[in-house]
Amino acid sequence: MPTGNYKIQHHQHDVVVVGAGGAGLRACLGLAEAGLSTACVTKVFPTRSHTVAAQGGMSAALANMGEDDWRWHMYDTVKGSDWLGDQEAISFMCKEAPSAVIELEHYGVPFSRTGEGKIYQRAFGGMTTNFGQGQAQRTCAAADRTGHAILHTLYQQSLKHNAEFFIEYFAIDLIMEDGECRGVLAWCLETGELHVFWASQVILATGGYGRAYFSATSAHTCTGDGNAMVLRAGLPLQDMEFVQFHPTGVYGSGCLITEGARGEGGFLTNADGERFMERYAPNAKDLASRDVVSRSMTMEIRAGRGVGRDEDHIYLHLEHLGADILAERLPGISETARIFAGVDVCKSPIPVIPTVHYNMGGIPTNIHGECMGSASGNDKEVVPGLMAIGEAGCVSVHGANRLGSNSLLDLIVFGRASARRAVENAKTKSLAKRGNNALFEPAISRFDHMRFSEGGVSTASIRLKMQRAMQSNCAVFRNQQVLEEGVHEIDATIDLLSDVGIKDRSMIWNTDLVEALELENLLSQAKVTVHSALARQESRGAHARDDFPDRDDAHWMSHTNARLNNGLVGLSYRPVVLETGTTEVETIAPKARVY
Repeated sequence: MPTGNYKIQHHQHDVVVVGAGGAGLRACLGLAEAGLSTACVTKVFPTRSHTVAAQGGMSAALANMGEDDWRWHMYDTVKGSDWLGDQEAISFMCKEAPSAVIELEHYGVPFSRTGEGKIYQRAFGGMTTNFGQGQAQRTCAAADRTGHAILHTLYQQSLKHNAEFFIEYFAIDLIMEDGECRGVLAWCLETGELHVFWASQVILATGGYGRAYFSATSAHTCTGDGNAMVLRAGLPLQDMEFVQFHPTGVYGSGCLITEGARGEGGFLTNADGERFMERYAPNAKDLASRDVVSRSMTMEIRAGRGVGRDEDHIYLHLEHLGADILAERLPGISETARIFAGVDVCKSPIPVIPTVHYNMGGIPTNIHGECMGSASGNDKEVVPGLMAIGEAGCVSVHGANRLGSNSLLDLIVFGRASARRAVENAKTKSLAKRGNNALFEPAISRFDHMRFSEGGVSTASIRLKMQRAMQSNCAVFRNQQVLEEGVHEIDATIDLLSDVGIKDRSMIWNTDLVEALELENLLSQAKVTVHSALARQESRGAHARDDFPDRDDAHWMSHTNARLNNGLVGLSYRPVVLETGTTEVETIAPKARVY
């Protein structure tokens, strides 16, 4: 259909932020504070964004609960990344962390307090003192609802500074011209109108794509829409093979039990009642990094030591902590366990299983949030007008495995950094000019093709096939045969999309169409994930292969860049950045990870 068949509203802004989670709102706040014309386009109400589900806390070397140093934090993050994290970005994040937390406190985030009135900090997996010698209490917490506290505060502050919100708008595609991002095409679910947001800069803060898997802690809205838009623009996604499984998702539902539960003293046991993590990680034990704990749990289950009737999960014990501590520090967890597992945590253990939790991969960026990798294939070239932050972005502070409580830090530090760079760029740019309609007609044509599809296969059945394939063929343990089957299954599932049937043709709150568009986005990301995993012939961080059990720094200490071209995946590689970008800390050389 030509564009004349739709009522299209045009907007012009300095910056458009797509997504209203922690990263998007921190960017919005920074932009609005600086006086830029700022639009935030979000498919859910801001305080329903997935950051609201973040529980345990935000890491920063404040030293409120014992000695600490940002250099120790950097060491832990590099080590946790299994030496795939870029050390320039990691040093930047860890050094910025204390000021980022204090700034949030001044904005009004209600952090829990020590008896002295300082911000309370708890232990988290992989966080140490003195370069691995002791256990750090580095994670700043607001009970076990830290993401909730941060998200509400940032939204209030953004409103105070007059950021303009376009709520329940579904972003359809980027508007690109000669390799530059000019804006975004979006669909207002309330009115049914299409809106074009012209902007000098677009910041993607659209989150991860956890819903490509059958069992995930992610909200059902986590479909990686920004990642898919980038692929359609011919731009790369980086390190998509690295998908983190959180050790403690509630068995049967996948709901998250924060790592903070183990930070407060919780522990795991198998069918024999054994605290088995002492065998796998004798020093860190239950607070080893997430990839280590997830694999350890999986090996216990594989060895026949799982609990329950089917011997397919593990127990997490909190009952020894006492009702008062649980009520003060883990009230949300206590409620989650009661609702989703039928467990009173004061009396019984919680049944848990490793569950997809976080995507280390995403849109490659530099430390300012600027997207890297032009459509022409130059991985080092900045894409004019386009930025990405949060789980959608891959500045590569997490590498092959993210440490718990580094995600909220990532959102805030790079949300702030992107706003600062956008403000700098705006000094040399005027308000975005309205472009030619021909720039977004291909996106409307794709939208129409899906809207008027009359095939015989439902969106739900295709989605389930994709999720089961990813859960079975790109999970905690992988090998050549399993991954090749995954490539075949995902390709077959993508073929089914051409026969999808949409029953609702309306434009107002057409959830049938929304889910089909989200499925299309998920399938493209699933495809580059399994192809990237098949190509990487080593085990590193969250990517564990039975047939290549060792980390191979000689051949694979590099980032994967994946592009889609006419349905074919093209892979290229770039070296990990080992330079720290500062004289205050030296490069951390690769070595074996010992826990």
